[in-house]
Amino acid sequence: MTAFKAKFSPGQIIHHKRFDYRGVIIDVDPVFQGTDEWYEQVARSRPPKDEPWYHVLVHDKSVETYVAERHLEEDTSGQPINHPDVPRFFAAMTDGRYVRSRPH
Repeated sequence: MTAFKAKFSPGQIIHHKRFDYRGVIIDVDPVFQGTDEWYEQVARSRPPKDEPWYHVLVHDKSVETYVAERHLEEDTSGQPINHPDVPRFFAAMTDGRYVRSRPH
């Protein structure tokens, strides 16, 4: 498998620049892994498919989103993410980022 460079990693807290929400990354895809139908319907700004995409648990919501790297920036607030699935993926929060509870 070819190595890829993602700007963010699982456990990192991010801010969505376009839709102004915070979240925590739970997984990274090196390139877009969704369907063409989903991309056409949901990814209206047409972010690049050949760059990293992230699975994100959204703060104060019970949803997971799939987001292109270009829409994200680091969240430096140090505040935890309120999402019911955080304990499923992470054991603790240390130095502003979450630590995995077990391998995924």
